[in-house]
Amino acid sequence: MAREFELCPGRRIGGDQPCFIIAEIGQNHQGDLDIAKRMIRMAKECGADCAKFQKSELEYKFNKKALERPYTSKHSWGKTYGEHKRHLEFNHDQYRELKKYAEEIGIFFTASGMDEMAVEFLHELDVPFFKVGSGDTNNFPYLEKTAKKGRPMVISSGMQSMSTMHQVYQIVKPINPNFCFLQCTSAYPLQPEDVNLRVISAYQSAFPDIPIGYSGHETGIAISVAAVAMGAKVLERHVTLDKTWKGSDHQASLEPNELAELVKAIRTVEKAMGSPVKQLLPCETACNEKLGKSVVAKVAIPEGAVLTLDMLTVKVGEPKGFPPESIFDLVGQKVKKSIEEDETITEQVVENHVKKVKC
Repeated sequence: MAREFELCPGRRIGGDQPCFIIAEIGQNHQGDLDIAKRMIRMAKECGADCAKFQKSELEYKFNKKALERPYTSKHSWGKTYGEHKRHLEFNHDQYRELKKYAEEIGIFFTASGMDEMAVEFLHELDVPFFKVGSGDTNNFPYLEKTAKKGRPMVISSGMQSMSTMHQVYQIVKPINPNFCFLQCTSAYPLQPEDVNLRVISAYQSAFPDIPIGYSGHETGIAISVAAVAMGAKVLERHVTLDKTWKGSDHQASLEPNELAELVKAIRTVEKAMGSPVKQLLPCETACNEKLGKSVVAKVAIPEGAVLTLDMLTVKVGEPKGFPPESIFDLVGQKVKKSIEEDETITEQVVENHVKKVKC
């Protein structure tokens, strides 16, 4: 089983720990600090463990031409891509205010550092862990510098290959053992046929000493619940207050009622995973008493007879007798007294009976 580690103060992931649920606010706050705070509170009220944003230092993430290119999308907040991104980017003081607010209401706060300078700021901000977005997972210098900060890392794997993920593991593991991978497909919204939940199992086999999780961009909650049932120990989903808002991520995000239902469903599934030991449970006793079957006499059996299979059948019997799985063990046994047809075969009528203990 994958090792455990403390992702946030007092909150471990991996092993038998509950799934850590990240509400990815990203830039769905529309560049409005008050909306961002409402979303943090929403994440808390819906039961998420962490509210997460995306932090960029734009001149370090994009070159000049990328920032200057025209951006005419219906989702644009400016004439150029740079104007658009600047509208959505909170400054350092605003991030400090948001982190303080999250702490006040009792939810963990972090952000994806979208470039090396953003990571420097988030480190100074003292976030509990770094989220590495899929776009930086194959950015090996970035990974190395981020790992050296010593904070736990959650690394998404959208747009990457298994070969690349092995390289990521080999880079990060010697520097910082406290990290996990998230299966992710970078499409918004994501179609079910492109989710590939089986990659979770492949990661669990390839990297058995780290927790594995899932970052989803699909609509609805069913696929994310399935990911947790497959063993995802971290789950990240984009959230919004309104899917009709301007912005490319809103359509692939969960509204408050969906996030609350997702959290509830995950916690129910975790309870249902239970134990791998198969046995009669106390909650099954009533049903077993009412409907559990016993071995009964198919015909009248005289005293001293040696039991054969054609003398026996299985029915719901009163009183209870030998359970159905004992029928073959009874063959060849001698009875101490006569048994009427349709009468339950009990221990008292079988000679030299030794009760077998179930393992």
